[in-house]
Parts: sequence; C-alpha cells; structure tokens
Amino acid sequence: MFSNITVDELVPLFENGEMKLIDVRSPSEYENFSIPGSINIPFFDDAERAEIGTLYKQVSVDAAKERGLEIISAKLPEFVREFKKIDGNKTVFCWRGGMRSRTTATLLSLMDVHVSRLEGGIREYRRWVVSQLDQPEIPSNAFVLNGLTGSGKTTILKALEQQGYPVVDLEGMANHKGSIFGHIGTEPHNQKKFDSLLVHQLRKLQNAPYVLFEAEGSRIGKAATPPWFNELKTHSLHLIIDMPMEARIKEILEDYHPTDHQAEFMEAFLRIKTRMPQDIANQIEADLTTCDFSSAVRLLLEHYYDARYKHTGLQYPATQKKVLAVHNIEEAIQAVKDHIPIPSKIGKKQFV
Repeated sequence: MFSNITVDELVPLFENGEMKLIDVRSPSEYENFSIPGSINIPFFDDAERAEIGTLYKQVSVDAAKERGLEIISAKLPEFVREFKKIDGNKTVFCWRGGMRSRTTATLLSLMDVHVSRLEGGIREYRRWVVSQLDQPEIPSNAFVLNGLTGSGKTTILKALEQQGYPVVDLEGMANHKGSIFGHIGTEPHNQKKFDSLLVHQLRKLQNAPYVLFEAEGSRIGKAATPPWFNELKTHSLHLIIDMPMEARIKEILEDYHPTDHQAEFMEAFLRIKTRMPQDIANQIEADLTTCDFSSAVRLLLEHYYDARYKHTGLQYPATQKKVLAVHNIEEAIQAVKDHIPIPSKIGKKQFV
C-alpha cells in the first residue's frame, strides 16, 4: 500500500531534489496553481472532471463514481506508464488529498509503482504557504535596486543571481514586468503562484546575510507583495541606477520586444493616454502605429514614467541611498557588485 506524507515532511524533500511531485488534478486546475516544480498527470481531464461533477450534483454520488471508474479504467495502462517514466521517490496530490490522489496511489501500488500521497492535498500546502508568509525567516538586511524605468534592474538582478548573489526576483515570481506594459508576451502569475515561489526562494536564502531585490510597488501585475516585504524595502539601502536615456531605451526595446506585440502595446498605451499632454499622447500613438518604437519609448519615459518615478521613487533620505552613475548594463552590474558583499567572502554554502 501507499504511505501518507505531511506538508512539513514533504517540503524539505522536494526542495532538496529528493522527491518528485505529481499533481493528478485536471490541466486547468494545475495551470491555475500547483506546487512549484510539480508535473501534471491528470486523473481526469477538464471535460471529464466537468462531467463527473455534473453527475455528482445532478444525479448521485454513486453515478459519479461509476462514471469515474469507467473513464479511468479505459486509460489506466497509459496513466500507469506515465508514472513509470518518473525515476526516484514520488508523491501524488490532488485538491484535498481525497479521491483522485487516493485512487491514484492505490492503483499504482497494485502495479508495483510506489508513491506517497500528500495529506490534505494542495489545499493544505496553500495553508502552509500562507503560514510561512505570516512568519517569514528572512535576513534582516537588504539592498534594493532602484532607478528610472529602463535602467535594467531586472537584468542586473538576473546576472547577479547567476553569480551566486542572494536575489529575490519579484517580477520573475509575478511573471510581470511591473509596468502598464508588463503583461505583454507573458501570462502573469496569480497570487497563489507568486506566494509559493516567494516562500521557497526566501527559505533558500534564509541563512544569507542579506537579500537583494528590485524596488517594486506593493502590487506587481496580479500579485501583491507581503506588507513586511514593503517594510523591508522602506528601511533598506537603495542602490539607484543612473543610466543615460539612450541606454534605457535600448534596454526597454530588448526586454519588451515591441515589434512582436504591436497591437498589445497600443492597447496598453490607450489605457494611460489621458494621463499625459494631448500632443505628446497623440505623437506616441502615431509612433506606435508606424512602429517607431524608439520614439514612442523616449516620449513615454520623458513625459510619463520619469515624472512618476521622481515623485514616488526617490523619496528616501541621503543616508539611505547611493546613486550609481553608469553608461550601460555591464557597468551597472559591476557598480552594484562594488557596493555589496561578495558571496564568496561570506560563505556561499550558507545560503545556497
């Protein structure tokens, strides 16, 4: 028979790569929210789940169970083969640790495929995530990357993370670039996905002497950052990237790829068109229509984003900020490294 495992027992195992996670819920449930790193082998697909649900509500529990048995019986061989492809220790889960995961674990055990079943399912995992966010174990020190739009803050963070620095990439976790155009070319994560990614990254960095992250608002796309994170930002040292306009325009064009998403950029711009002088707004709209994106970006920076940033992004005392004047991203990366401790000198093994 299969064994049960609690969330507290499971998390260290999959964080260390010792446990594979299989979500047996339908594809749409999996897409909406799952445990990071899990794979989806659905017990029922979306149409089958809807059919079973209808029978359960409108006919009877027995009718739903009988139809469910018919469906899974027909595809059982392929279902089992998918699990056999996965090496190592495995844990299955569904919404509440109920019928789908219990039946899956039972069927697999009969086929000599041994798995654990997550007690309480992903609902219990979500409760664990929320409790972790309520009482986080994080470094008390932080460095915050700040600067005008287009200063390459996310690019800098990603480069430093690859070099071993303790980075929290909030935009990456939200899958959103933070601006009115930030959703273009991607599918922003909902709050549950964001929270899970944040919790596991913070657990990974809990022994670090500091964390490094970008100055974001309290909301990034569909996700909101925890209040204590905003408090940490408020009291930390801000490294302000001061980069020339031309370099910022270049960074934005390389990051957003507007030529691939002309219609989406126009749609997003029209949502803020009335927030700037009419003649400027009309010129930006004309530039977007003719694909003169360099001109459009310049005008957006000069007449919208820079003014907003200078009003809200620089309200820190001189003792709490350090301006780093650079010409490009490469110089910016080095300038940030020059102002924060080097991971190799603080013992990388402490927080990786």
